[in-house]
Amino acid sequence: METGLLMAARADERKECATVLLVEDDPTLRSTLAFNLTREGYEVLTAADGPAAIELVARNGDQLDLVILDVMLPGVSGFQVLRAIRRDYDFPVLMLSARGEEQDRVDGLELGADDYVVKPFALRELLARVRAAVRRKAVVSARPPGVLFRGDLQIEPDRRRATVRGVELQLRPKEFGLLVTLALEPGKVFQRQELLDTVWGTDVFVDERTVDVHISWLRGKLHESGLTHDCIRTVYGAGYRFTMGPDQASTELPEAAPTTPVAANHQG
Repeated sequence: METGLLMAARADERKECATVLLVEDDPTLRSTLAFNLTREGYEVLTAADGPAAIELVARNGDQLDLVILDVMLPGVSGFQVLRAIRRDYDFPVLMLSARGEEQDRVDGLELGADDYVVKPFALRELLARVRAAVRRKAVVSARPPGVLFRGDLQIEPDRRRATVRGVELQLRPKEFGLLVTLALEPGKVFQRQELLDTVWGTDVFVDERTVDVHISWLRGKLHESGLTHDCIRTVYGAGYRFTMGPDQASTELPEAAPTTPVAANHQG
């Protein structure tokens, strides 16, 4: 027979360790769900409306593992909040709705929702869906996600496809490789040699200025696509970084790239 301490220890092992944002305007349902999620071991943030949810995502987006999002919110709808989330973040979003119409489900999924639960629902079922979503995120985080949402830019690494507001960019293989490498870690400064090793491979010997040429080509295509800011910034004397918005531009200085290809036999 298990002792009380052993049973408690095993119960703790079953508890999840993740941060969940719960967005629900019904105070009774919000407190009930928050209580049960906390009891399961999740750290829970709550919001009662769309603007509060968007603000919490802006402040805590890098720490969130899941958002549980009600569709029928006052003022700003859950779909609007989902659209705002998907401009910058890839974490799972589970939609809650009192309406079970097929079009609502389709709209939510097309905007980037990962799951859709119709009210009223069984608490055990919801918790099971939450556990599944959090665990899928933990597995997926070890490899590139199916879609990177970077503002108006969406990148699908597995399909080798990048679009801006739905229009596909015509990128060379090395341009696409640079875009994925930089966009996977916004804010990180990549040295040229690091980009060469990642995109060209460690067994290929090319001049570091080849990176500048391909970055120049890539920037041109991103600009032509209609992006409102230069998301690939030159960090003087260091390399390149991907930025999510124009407010980060002041920390980088421009650095001219050569206008003719270097080691042209390696362009891709």
